Amino acid sequence: MKSSELGLSAMYRILKKAGAERVSDESADELRRILEEIASTIATSAVEMSTHAGRKTIRGEDVKLASKSFLKS
Repeated sequence: MKSSELGLSAMYRILKKAGAERVSDESADELRRILEEIASTIATSAVEMSTHAGRKTIRGEDVKLASKSFLKS
């Protein structure tokens, strides 16, 4: 099993803040897996935008634009 970048306890908190009374281990783990997949896709797109602009540094605007294009698709 691969290592995760996001903490499992944060997934429990997110689900609780969303209104869940009880949170299973499976649901917290699945939320973490999905969010990491989305974050990876957005990050890759932001890197491509930064590279296309001739920069090595990824800016907040790159991430915002990448997330907007992700949400459209």
